Amino acid sequence: MSRLENQIAIVTGAGSGFGAEIARAYVKERARVVLADIHGDAVRRLADELGPGASGIACDVTRADQVKAAVQHCVETFGVPDIVVNNAGTTHRNGSMLDVPEDVFDRVFAVNVKSIYHMARAVVPLMKARKQGVILNVGSVGSHRPRPGLTWYNGSKGAVGVMSKSMAVELAPDGIRVNLISPVMAATALLGEFMGVPDTPENRARFVSTIPLGRMCEPIDVANVAVFLASAEARFLTGIDMPVDGGRAI
Repeated sequence: MSRLENQIAIVTGAGSGFGAEIARAYVKERARVVLADIHGDAVRRLADELGPGASGIACDVTRADQVKAAVQHCVETFGVPDIVVNNAGTTHRNGSMLDVPEDVFDRVFAVNVKSIYHMARAVVPLMKARKQGVILNVGSVGSHRPRPGLTWYNGSKGAVGVMSKSMAVELAPDGIRVNLISPVMAATALLGEFMGVPDTPENRARFVSTIPLGRMCEPIDVANVAVFLASAEARFLTGIDMPVDGGRAI
């Protein structure tokens, strides 16, 4: 039997990067997956590629009504979700914390933090009714070892870390496990913003030099952890923060 056989999942930010790879890995492990992303065309194309075990829906995770609609779409298409991966995220450009406009700050916290609040309100009652569920939040190694230039982004991911642990304790009596995945920088669409400099081989090499295993994170690295933490193999794990960082946080 595949590791996620008969499981139903929602993955946010599934249009590209970590989210798309998590969706691919989940379908490979025989889960049925709703792919949610603000870019509806991207997730619908990916869902078509993945076959009948996947369904894409446009969803702005900063809006409660759209998150509720995504959860309802999951219920109507596949059933009540067993797994939710809160992967959608954004950042501000690497630079002085004083140069980040207020609207950008608000957007970072709305996407990275408030989205989890919206999803919890939409999905936790369904999981409580069944006395089971898995919630995986995607944080960042930047909340472990913050560096100048991404202060407000790191702060948002620090909030996600504390929220995840508090959720784990509060929801454990209902059989709901909550864990955090904290990747290091990856070559995703946000790489240029994270670096704050042109994406050149030289600039990449400078960042890679801070990672003991000598490379950036790849989406499959995160997807592999997301499969494990959602599987029965991790049934006694809750409240953990799993760095996927090649040793960066050491």
